[in-house]
Amino acid sequence: MKNIPLLCILLLTSVLYSQNAKKSTNAQRVKNAPKIDGKLDDAAWLNVEPAKDFMMFEPSSGIPEPENRKTTVKIVYDDKAIYIGAYLFDDAPSEIPMQFGNRDEIGQVDYLQVNFNPNNDGQNDTEFIVMSTGVQADSKSSNSGNSRRKDMSWSTVWYSDVSVVDDGWIVEMKIPYAALRFSNDEVQTWGLNILRNFKKQNESYSWNFIDRTKGNYPQYAGEIKGIENIKPPTRIEFYPYAAGAVNFYDGETSSISSIGMDLKYGLDETFTLDATLIPDFGQTAFDNQELNLGPFEQRFEERRTFFTEGTELFNKGSLFYSRRIGNRPTKYSEAEDDLEENEEVIENPSTVKMLNAVKVSGRTKKGLGIGFFNAITERTYARITDTITNESRKFMTESLTNYNVMVLDQQFNRNSSVSLINTNTFREGDFRDANVTGLTFDLADKNNLYKVRGNFKLSNVNEFDELTTGMSTFLNFDKNSGNVQYGVGAWMVDEKYDISDLGFLRENNTQRYWADLSYEIFEPTNAFNSYRFSINPGIKYQHNPHEFSSADIEFESFFVTIDRFAFGADFTTLLGDEYDFREARSSDPSVYFRQNGGFQAGVMVSSDYRKKFAYDIRPNFAKRYDDHFEEYEVSISPRYRFTDKFNMIYELNLGKTLNEKGRVTELDDETIIFGNRDKKTIENVLTSNLSFNRKSTMALAFRHYWSTVRYDEQFYSLNNSGLLDPHPYDENSDINYNVWNLDLSYVWEFAPGSQLIGLYRNSIFDYNDQSYLDFGENLDELFSQEIGHNISLKLIYYIDYNNAKTWFKKKA
Repeated sequence: MKNIPLLCILLLTSVLYSQNAKKSTNAQRVKNAPKIDGKLDDAAWLNVEPAKDFMMFEPSSGIPEPENRKTTVKIVYDDKAIYIGAYLFDDAPSEIPMQFGNRDEIGQVDYLQVNFNPNNDGQNDTEFIVMSTGVQADSKSSNSGNSRRKDMSWSTVWYSDVSVVDDGWIVEMKIPYAALRFSNDEVQTWGLNILRNFKKQNESYSWNFIDRTKGNYPQYAGEIKGIENIKPPTRIEFYPYAAGAVNFYDGETSSISSIGMDLKYGLDETFTLDATLIPDFGQTAFDNQELNLGPFEQRFEERRTFFTEGTELFNKGSLFYSRRIGNRPTKYSEAEDDLEENEEVIENPSTVKMLNAVKVSGRTKKGLGIGFFNAITERTYARITDTITNESRKFMTESLTNYNVMVLDQQFNRNSSVSLINTNTFREGDFRDANVTGLTFDLADKNNLYKVRGNFKLSNVNEFDELTTGMSTFLNFDKNSGNVQYGVGAWMVDEKYDISDLGFLRENNTQRYWADLSYEIFEPTNAFNSYRFSINPGIKYQHNPHEFSSADIEFESFFVTIDRFAFGADFTTLLGDEYDFREARSSDPSVYFRQNGGFQAGVMVSSDYRKKFAYDIRPNFAKRYDDHFEEYEVSISPRYRFTDKFNMIYELNLGKTLNEKGRVTELDDETIIFGNRDKKTIENVLTSNLSFNRKSTMALAFRHYWSTVRYDEQFYSLNNSGLLDPHPYDENSDINYNVWNLDLSYVWEFAPGSQLIGLYRNSIFDYNDQSYLDFGENLDELFSQEIGHNISLKLIYYIDYNNAKTWFKKKA
């Protein structure tokens, strides 16, 4: 009896060790590669020791997989590729979720995920996912701050197949070496983890145990050994394309066609050059434009594949906003200012054409990541005509411009990194140039319990032969492990800091200090899979002159029940009055707009997506104390899965703002005019996917955004105390704003990496002062505008140099 405590301690130690020890498995070289057909009947799989004994890591931790849902994975390789053969046992194979979707979209399906890390550095994984439908997904994953950055836009060409059998389902995968980056060593050990997700049971298992209470997934990789005498292949991939489009607008028809090519070239075993020659972005999805009454620029998501794929290095330091490339010309608005008597602008392109772009990126075995990006855009002109003589002239709105980004990122200790980033914008002639340099660090202790993050950035802008230098700095300390987590941080950016040429910054001349405290569970209770509470106080100042701006405190909670019903709430209150140094848009930094404090409260509920019908509801309310300002918002989004191959999601967003005080304009005598306004917004969004099979999909994306603004008859001027005085300004400033976009697309992957994409698109934009219209009247007014129609077809063909060599050999 007296040995029982000792035995318990030894048993507990054994369990903890088994959960934290790094597993290893051996890959076996084969002469004859298995056929990728979703069957494990090839001789290559015989006598291969499987990776097995998976452990649950979500929602519970450390529970062994059940006998009726075990997973065994075999790995073999040859001179060309590494192969995965997995038997995924399931005692109810007919109930395995089978919702089809597009590539890289993981819906309501079971899936197997294999993470390779050839450098075995615990920070950078290349992930290959096969869903129960057979649809593929792939991504790159890296550690970023307190989270894992997962780049689903990255894609490569690999092969897989699945089959459902009486006691589960089978996955076979072939990963060509061209899809991975590894050294030229004779004997190699790679990082490896294998994840299996059960959607019906809402459970996730991993081969090497993942401790969700600290660190990130890549740090919990096991190892794959036995890989010998493989050589990184010559990596040259061509993506030539041909595209054509027909446009109908205002009774006129125009057509365009283009050919071009994307290229991937392996400079060595770890570094890759990506280039796009004569790029075509005609089928890029619409931006979700909104009426912007605030002082800050609206940020749009990058949708061009070349700028989203494999950009994890270039995102370091948040200095690269790729939408700047090909954006509105620098001197777009100056064309109107250059007019002489009897002249008018008859053509003024709102975007700049990109001529070409290249990026080189990779990471050495010692953890040094190097990235270089360069793009060139062409000269852009507005055309001005004399209305009397009909003579035309050109006004340059953008010169020939070169953009480049350079990144050095040193990773170490499997959880830390230091980065140096430089961005540069050089414009030919009498245009502004810019250069920004940033040093960032992300340091964690050996046990992943604490982390310190920070950066220091300098901007240099040369305009009108005058150099302006600005600075930004950030420091944050976190305890990012365990149930109780906390942190403190500070951020400062001075009034001269400007990264707008190739970066994005919402505001400068600001200081902010904050703290956060949270409690989160990592083991389910009887009622909840997870829940989290947090409290986040903060205080904000203007940097120069140093003036108090606001103080706030935010409370948040989030719960997920055992039945996958999620709900949460948040509440934020301003502690005292708010001194807004931005709303007036004044060049004088001492000008501010003073308003009463207030609060914002919101809730959210989200039902179980595993069911055919599901929904999300998010109401929100805001009010200022002792003021008539109120704001109501609600988002309702039902979704229905008609079949496993056809689903539809509808989203309705309603907003109403009453008695908001906001800037209207600035008069010639520098009087800043404010108005009291009511704003109403209705947004309808419909998306739908119809999958004919895993390679062929039709999709619909529709959005109508309508917003109106109505001002009271009484306007105001902003005084030196930040308050409003009545003013006789009486211009009509009402707004009626509409955006209508519809995309209907068909995508067919007719060969690995090769696609045929057909697109029908129509769009309407309307901006006027008819804010009094009701919804029906507004639609009538909207459809009285000219509608733009576009029909386009694009063919992309994938050519791998290694396969092309065999074509020519066969012909010879």
